[in-house]
Amino acid sequence: MRDRLGEIVGKANVLTSPEDTATYFTDWRRRYSAAAECVVRPGSTAEVARVVALCAREGVAIVPQGGNTGLCGGSVPTGARREIVLALGRMNRIRSLDALNDTVTVEAGCVLAAVQRAAEQAGRLFPLSLAAEGSCQIGGNLSTNAGGVNVLRYGNAREQVLGLEVVLPDGRIWNGLRALRKDNTGYDLKQLFLGAEGTLGVITAAVLRLYPKPSATATAWIAVASPRQAVELLAALRERLGERLSAFELASRSCLEAVLAHASGSRDPLASPHPWYLLAEAADSGEPERLREAMERALLECAGRGALADAAVAQSGEQARAFWRLRESIPQAQFANVKHDVSVPVSRTPELIEEAGRALEAAYPGVPVYAFGHLGDGNIHFNVGSEALLAQSEAVNRIVYGVVARLGGSISAEHGLGQLKREEIRRHKDPLELELMAALKRTLDPAGLMNPGKLL
Repeated sequence: MRDRLGEIVGKANVLTSPEDTATYFTDWRRRYSAAAECVVRPGSTAEVARVVALCAREGVAIVPQGGNTGLCGGSVPTGARREIVLALGRMNRIRSLDALNDTVTVEAGCVLAAVQRAAEQAGRLFPLSLAAEGSCQIGGNLSTNAGGVNVLRYGNAREQVLGLEVVLPDGRIWNGLRALRKDNTGYDLKQLFLGAEGTLGVITAAVLRLYPKPSATATAWIAVASPRQAVELLAALRERLGERLSAFELASRSCLEAVLAHASGSRDPLASPHPWYLLAEAADSGEPERLREAMERALLECAGRGALADAAVAQSGEQARAFWRLRESIPQAQFANVKHDVSVPVSRTPELIEEAGRALEAAYPGVPVYAFGHLGDGNIHFNVGSEALLAQSEAVNRIVYGVVARLGGSISAEHGLGQLKREEIRRHKDPLELELMAALKRTLDPAGLMNPGKLL
């Protein structure tokens, strides 16, 4: 098997030694680790197709892997059967960019930051942005329907895709690389593979939407008394700034204190501590000074109505980047604890934070809670305790997920299910939905070879 894989991708691109495969077999959080037969690194869609066809004939399962930055164990082996890891990092070409059509066609192994740079060089914006953008790959972003900080204005990864190229579980290539905004010719097949976590096929390339590059941004660090006040401020700023408001991030004081202790050179943007913070950003065409003045004017009006406690508007690009570094450092600053990536309707995020916080305090007095995330779209990362609480993960999850369910939310907003939530989702998903998902899986992957043990 390994020799035949080497004939397809080159012997140097079939990795078998422990020192070469270790990083491919363990997830980013180091929670899941299992060995596969080898790591295969194809350099083209044709090579992916030949590898998949060979595995289909031999009954060997395939674990597609991008940058391996996921948090749910979705891109590493389970060790339950014969598997290979199919690492797509060599497939990192920008195939084409059409500035007039506002599209770029990229291969799945392109690092997200490279896609952003290609768009910027053409005077365009690719808006998908998240903390791991320097190492995550676009195929993984699409396979998990990644979110990030700009969902408020531009939507999830799913909304950025016009077309896909996918290698199916039998090795055939579906070429759906259409750069069309209107195509009303039946089922929108690309949607099957977006968010499917590699369980239905291997995304090898995509046509992505681009947008006009904003010439001006205005970034503000804002203090508020509570999540409820934060939601009210979101509505007020959207009234005043409209669609220019592109990001609206929430962080508790506990998150900021963790960053200040963890990240050297970081400092509190405001003179005195506050219980909650917001990082708001607006983007538009025109002069930066005018947009900054609009942001300042909106904040002053809201402050006059008692809608916020304090605020600092960045006066330079470096100051804006410092604000964002605080937000982006939060995940690493409280790395080892019980993590939840949940969503509820935006209007109910205060209830989520308050009710789950009270329930956890009753069960685990004094437990620290780190609540932060994308308030503008209702996605809160609700992380609890320290490493010592990990042994109680299941009980903690029951508390948090119980509140999420009561509020009509989701237990996975942007990180996917992977291995972590594969069983938990059965308690929260409608049985008919699970039945339909399983039927799709059987239809496209009857042998169950695509990323087994994940999602379903």
